[in-house]
Amino acid sequence: MNPNDLTGAVVDAAIKVHRALGPGLLESAYQACLAFELRDRDLLVETEVPLPVVYRDVQLEVGYRIDLLVENQVIVELKSVDSLLPIHQAQVLSYMKMSNKKVGLLINFNVTLLKDGVRRLVKNF
Repeated sequence: MNPNDLTGAVVDAAIKVHRALGPGLLESAYQACLAFELRDRDLLVETEVPLPVVYRDVQLEVGYRIDLLVENQVIVELKSVDSLLPIHQAQVLSYMKMSNKKVGLLINFNVTLLKDGVRRLVKNF
């Protein structure tokens, strides 16, 4: 599946989860439900994927984790915050660069309409 179709599938699944649960829960609840929903759609989903920092050609484990990695192509960073801030987008862009992935989704579940909490990021490295 190409990245455009994958991001569409992730957003569709996230909307389904949001409609069922609504806003106000912890990020971990949305992560578990979204991973379940995507796997139910026969997509490969990894959760809490370790993301090392490479500094001077040395790989350092410093605790960064990708919330969801879908089909080894799309990074999905989940939030449950009052509003998305520039630092949240910077986080996804950094994860994309560090993992050499070109497409990322930033999804904030703490909104009335989920479409208002979705940001799609594309980067050519």
